[in-house]
Amino acid sequence: MNTDRDLQKAVMAELSWEPSVTAAHIGVTAKAGVVALTGHVESYAEKFAAEAAASRVKGVRAVAEEIEVRLPMDAVRTDEEIAAAAIERLSWDVSVPKDAVSVKVETGWVTLTGQVDWNYQKDLAEQDIRRLFGVVGLSNQLSIKPHLDVAGISDNITHALHRTWFYEPSQVKVTAEGGRVRLTGNVDTFHDRQTAAATAWGASGVTGVENDIVVN
Repeated sequence: MNTDRDLQKAVMAELSWEPSVTAAHIGVTAKAGVVALTGHVESYAEKFAAEAAASRVKGVRAVAEEIEVRLPMDAVRTDEEIAAAAIERLSWDVSVPKDAVSVKVETGWVTLTGQVDWNYQKDLAEQDIRRLFGVVGLSNQLSIKPHLDVAGISDNITHALHRTWFYEPSQVKVTAEGGRVRLTGNVDTFHDRQTAAATAWGASGVTGVENDIVVN
């Protein structure tokens, strides 16, 4: 991308391309690789999709998302209805440990708490709730149970990056203290930065990832 205007146009085009997003209701600004999204959408799932679409555009270094969820009348649900639907949805997901997740709903905002064994289970629990009627926001406060064996996490993540993601070894450095992992270095795209973090979360024993990778 040559200019902020070019990046703005590219993000707007990607939002228009994404079928799950109504781009006409979303404003886009860009400055030095940082994209800001404003406006409104009709569901939390659409809000999430808009942020994901913007983040995958080449040249985006970060996304500031300030989109408001405005539910249409036929999508409004009480907190009790949302909570009941969330509990049922989680109970039907074979990837989420039974009774591991607690649900709290306040004016449509859902908060998930509890402990799971893996980060992918935390992500899937959030996905289960994201597309429910009535949800306007979500706080995923699930934590990862600590593992006793955390030796070699840095090496395991580095090897995994080599297997699944093309980059020069000097670009990203992986350090770990216990189950806490820190990623530093430089990559070419925001998508690469996200991929590195997702790969790190896949390592056994990881309880947290601090992603300090800078997008060039």
